[in-house]
Amino acid sequence: MKFGTTRHAREICAGLDILYPDGRCSLEWTTPLELLVATILSAQCTDARVNIVAKTLFQKYRSVADFATAPIEELENDIRSTGFYKNKAKNIRECCRQILERFDGEVPHTMEELVTLAGVGRKTANCVLVTAFGIAEGVVVDTHVFRTSRRLGLSEGNTPEKVEQDLMKVVAKKRWVDISHQLVLFGRHICSARKPSCETCPFSERLCKERQEAAPK
Repeated sequence: MKFGTTRHAREICAGLDILYPDGRCSLEWTTPLELLVATILSAQCTDARVNIVAKTLFQKYRSVADFATAPIEELENDIRSTGFYKNKAKNIRECCRQILERFDGEVPHTMEELVTLAGVGRKTANCVLVTAFGIAEGVVVDTHVFRTSRRLGLSEGNTPEKVEQDLMKVVAKKRWVDISHQLVLFGRHICSARKPSCETCPFSERLCKERQEAAPK
């Protein structure tokens, strides 16, 4: 099997469909605004922790204006347990101010507009587009997708941006939404960073580049 090809990617996608036929974002949200805020909070934080914080946060702040006018110290305290809370609070408030001023209070739904917002990079923008709007302009590359894509031989990129470019070349566009969610789940439950469960992985025997390179010659 030649790694980094469309054929290889199709086999990986077929296996992921079996593992996670209903793969979806694990962040809990009801509106694009909630998803945007939750995704900003998820940086260097588990989705489980973000969901705990978000449950009360979204009861307190119900609109873009609520976040945009929140006292910064109060917002910091509300999200403290997600880590890096000072920077996240600053970005969330400024992001919502920008949405009010430039987008009539509605979360934009294009990559070009989203990445102009405070605290929103391509990964966050992709997550919002894919999950909230069903728009696939790229592939969400978080730490799980970055790691598993390289291990499985879907990419040799050394940056999230390069991994995303490689995935977009070998994975059919209609699969970008699914593979974003499925590789996150795969990386979280099977192909973990420190101790991957290779014995239960359906790809380890033939489709895993890392395993093939480590095998005795």
